[in-house]
Amino acid sequence: MGEWIVNFFTAAPWYIVLIVFVAKVIEVTLTTVRIIIVNRGFKLPGAIVSFVEVLIWVFVASRVVSNIAEAPLLGIAYALGYGVGVYVGSIVEKKLAFGKVLLHVIIPVESVVEVSNYIRGEGVGLTTIDAKGYNSDKSVLMMYANRKNIEIFKKGILQIEPRALIGESDVVTIDGGTVPKRTKFVK
Repeated sequence: MGEWIVNFFTAAPWYIVLIVFVAKVIEVTLTTVRIIIVNRGFKLPGAIVSFVEVLIWVFVASRVVSNIAEAPLLGIAYALGYGVGVYVGSIVEKKLAFGKVLLHVIIPVESVVEVSNYIRGEGVGLTTIDAKGYNSDKSVLMMYANRKNIEIFKKGILQIEPRALIGESDVVTIDGGTVPKRTKFVK
């Protein structure tokens, strides 16, 4: 039994196990980012990322598959790299913040002028709708904004009106209206 454990951990050199893990993390991170950038309409950058992603996959997967019987630790490193890659990919995507979001802001009627002035002062087009809430009149503010600094934007709204309810939805395409310019993928 002890010999099997030693063989399990020493059948592949530690640097090969590390390379498999790191390469898989990079590949899956690229996969996550590619899916999101293609869904946001960045087709050419998505194609380029997919080329690199598949190139890494071919070499890493072939190394693992061809040596899995002798070095099962490579399979574990591969699977662990996949899981870590999904996590890292979601962090990277959040930092890159591609595309636009639709915000629905529901606020008491008495705050609509101040909140609207703040939003329009940020250069964002806004549509206001009168509404009836559970027990009072409300206003619904609808706007499209770039995802890049959306958290700062929401904090500004909540500083003016702490009772605001803010809903956020991803948007793939928008045509017409007063919308912030599309963020370029590469500046």
